[in-house]
Amino acid sequence: MDGRTAPTADDLFSDLTEPQTQAVLHKDGPLLVLAGPGSGKTRVITRRVANLVLNEGIAPWNVLAITFTNKAAGEMKQRVGEYFTERQARAVTVATFHALCARLLRQYAEFLGLPPGYSIYDTADQKAAIKTALEDLEINPKNFPPAAMLAAISNAKNDLVGPDAFADAAADFYSRTVAKVYVKYAQILERNHAVDFDDLLLKTVELLRGHPQVLERLQDQYRYILIDEYQDTNHAQFMIASALAGRHHNIMATGDPDQSIYGWRGANINNILEFEQHFPNPTVVRLEQNYRSTKSILAAADTLIQNNRARKHKALWTDNARGEPVETVTCRDERSEAQWVVDTFQKLHDEQGVPWGQMAVFYRMNSLSRVVEDELRNTGVPYQIARGTAFYDRKEIKNAVAYLRTIANPADEVNLFRVINTPARGISDKTVKSVQAYCLANNLSVEQALGDPMKITSINTRAQSAVAKFARLVQSWRNACGLGDEDAAVEVSLRAIVERVIRESGLEEFHRNDKSDPDQERLANLGELVSSAQQFEEEYTFEIEFEGDGHTPGITEKLLAFLEQISLVADVDAVDNAQGAVTLMTLHAAKGLEYQAVAIIGVEDGLLPHERGQRNETELEEERRLCFVGITRAMQRLYLTHARCRTVFGQTTPTIPSRFLNELPEDTVRPVEAADDEPVGFDASLSRPQRTLAAKQAMQYPPGTLVRHPQFGLGRVRDIHPMGAHTRAKVDFNTVGPKTLILQYARLEIVDAQQT
Repeated sequence: MDGRTAPTADDLFSDLTEPQTQAVLHKDGPLLVLAGPGSGKTRVITRRVANLVLNEGIAPWNVLAITFTNKAAGEMKQRVGEYFTERQARAVTVATFHALCARLLRQYAEFLGLPPGYSIYDTADQKAAIKTALEDLEINPKNFPPAAMLAAISNAKNDLVGPDAFADAAADFYSRTVAKVYVKYAQILERNHAVDFDDLLLKTVELLRGHPQVLERLQDQYRYILIDEYQDTNHAQFMIASALAGRHHNIMATGDPDQSIYGWRGANINNILEFEQHFPNPTVVRLEQNYRSTKSILAAADTLIQNNRARKHKALWTDNARGEPVETVTCRDERSEAQWVVDTFQKLHDEQGVPWGQMAVFYRMNSLSRVVEDELRNTGVPYQIARGTAFYDRKEIKNAVAYLRTIANPADEVNLFRVINTPARGISDKTVKSVQAYCLANNLSVEQALGDPMKITSINTRAQSAVAKFARLVQSWRNACGLGDEDAAVEVSLRAIVERVIRESGLEEFHRNDKSDPDQERLANLGELVSSAQQFEEEYTFEIEFEGDGHTPGITEKLLAFLEQISLVADVDAVDNAQGAVTLMTLHAAKGLEYQAVAIIGVEDGLLPHERGQRNETELEEERRLCFVGITRAMQRLYLTHARCRTVFGQTTPTIPSRFLNELPEDTVRPVEAADDEPVGFDASLSRPQRTLAAKQAMQYPPGTLVRHPQFGLGRVRDIHPMGAHTRAKVDFNTVGPKTLILQYARLEIVDAQQT
């Protein structure tokens, strides 16, 4: 708060280690901080911000700190606020890459030809737009799923490849089809005056590349740049960071190559591995002391990750107790696995007092959670899933926000057509298609068409009247916000306009009378949206007035900023390990979190590492890093479980323990046999060698052998590996691609090539 005494140097450095102090004291030039898991990197970043401002005389508005989640940004702002006055804390820019880019694009929209009220499309909006693109191109979504199309387009944008360049490089049928969809999708976004999440990065690069005066202004503003989780940056984010730091090179990159787990969505591990080439002669600091995990857990993680080659070595160590060994648990099947995990967690809770909220179950694939959920529910153990419907993803909230987006951007067809008949007001799907066809035939925007629906002769008089009434309703809200007839503008608060939209749209009455929601939770959620608008308005107004440029934000500016904030909310921000419940989540979602007890289930080849992650060494190393991340979330107890057999798509098949289990140090691992009744046909001990049989089977199925599987059909053996009692075969099937099978149970039939 204003007026508080500034901290002394002792306050900043008294609890720091020597490497942490070195990083905090660094002032000018590039700095690479290689931060092992649980090594206090957030503390180092916030203390360095404080030191720059308090002891080095750097103006707080010249400091930019970038994180990867809103939750991390909020935590960093809070920590910075402990050392600054309120005015100083607000002057420091702490944001995610996407939030920073959204702010820059809003500020410099005219340089890119973006209208002030452009929409930022979330995942649901993007899927709606891509479905429209597929429909317009008459492409079957079953053959080219929208999610796959969006992933391909996203990767292209993150590599700064636009639709035309993508089309030029397309060399096969699939790529050429994606290129057509990309072009059409881009046209839909442009027509709707919208950008997606990847466009925030792509267009910011365009801004910095194409407008040197803007770049110079931003370089002058952001003289000290600190980036957290640098190993997760993609090419576009690297280009933004490099451009902003291009003049002064005062960039601090903090991260850990061993925790780079987002290559599948464009993250480039080489950004951190090659930091010295991009920013010559940097200071390099290694944070190797772990404050989170026991010696046993840390040793397991460290030994595992040393099997990777693409890394920068850190000698991880801890002063914590040795603790219990890591338990590798063999279970009969997935139900036995779930029962063992829940029983173990119950004992920790009842006998050792470990809170439910300090226990978590991780898995490589979401589908593995169901059986654990069933067991937790049947046993009465409270749990939460870290992929549940976030507040702004709830249907009633998305509808209300769609109305607000329609006010801000009447060209946004995706959101307009979402609510044009929600709640029902006599505008059928047939009427909507007629309006869209009319717009296309007459080269009109939907806003122009709705302005005079009586000209749309393909719909009847009743439908014309309903459309006209809806258009007048939206226009009245726009007028109130100063976005339409200036003479009709009414000075209202953001809270007032949100309340008015919920009431006049019919959403309030609809949910008040909704028989399927007897507790009226959806109505309560709409009330929470109003509260959210009020809170945002108060904070935003204070922030703008604090900047001291002499203007008070109007309703239009506040509405656009509110919608921008909503668009930037991420699912991971909803994870709350303070709740009194066991948390279930994917290994990817677990990054940045910690729990006293962690169980990683499904530690089997084909699951972890994932089958797709075994195609080459690069992908296998990312799978190993993912396992490393999961292990290092555990503070005191770690359980790695696998089942002898698992049911997938209704078929029970044998499994192979993950190769990662064999890479753990024996002196910190305790094998546990959890299975009780063995399934018929299984050897009671997977570890008992039967090398003669394995060798014989390896000779029967040499690489290149043509085989038939009762479920997967024809395939050809690629590799064969005897493993103790079992022989593992990798087979390339014609219909389903590569599969790894245990020959003892695979029921493969050798096929004579002439028979096919």
